[in-house]
Amino acid sequence: MKFLKNIAVIVAHPDDEILWCGGMMLLHPECNWFIACLCRKNDSDRAPKFQRVLKELNAKGIMGDLDDGPEQHPLDRKEVQKAILDLVPKSNFDLTITHSPFGEYTRHLRHEEIGSAVIALWNDKKIQTNELWAFAYEDGNKNYDPIPIRGASIQQTLPNNIWQEKHRLITEVYGFEKTGFEARITPKSEAFWKFNNPTDAQNWLEKNSVLT
Repeated sequence: MKFLKNIAVIVAHPDDEILWCGGMMLLHPECNWFIACLCRKNDSDRAPKFQRVLKELNAKGIMGDLDDGPEQHPLDRKEVQKAILDLVPKSNFDLTITHSPFGEYTRHLRHEEIGSAVIALWNDKKIQTNELWAFAYEDGNKNYDPIPIRGASIQQTLPNNIWQEKHRLITEVYGFEKTGFEARITPKSEAFWKFNNPTDAQNWLEKNSVLT
């Protein structure tokens, strides 16, 4: 992370930033973190908690209000891309971190749609970033809780004090029950697919779309 100063994190929900890369943010407070959360801007419970998390992380951020209803109807690709562009500053980031186009667990359309949209925007030069990392987790098609994918480009086992702080943000700030899904799955290791250019990211997406 030595040369990665300005970092954007683009996620679907308030809590995704902590679950999937909170340890990385806590390990590197020297970086300038900007978190764009695409859903729940008008959620009277989750939105204020997101603002509290930003303060705890000394990060900047913004929320949008993409549809996030329980039925999870697919959204138009252009709508998702526009929502991202409306929220993310027109800056040249050293690194952008976002969802995998294949999700982190089976299955959440918003995670998948946002991951795909970020790669497409990078390809179209509408997002400027030197690197892109996509969260690398899987749950064996619901056979177990999400775990880091072996063989992912980057794997970071979190020091216990960092994981404890990450878990505190999930349970005490976001308020999830300690026996609930979010608290139970809070990863003690974080993993990412790393891409140095948009062509490699697009090729990876197309190859894995065929395989899945």
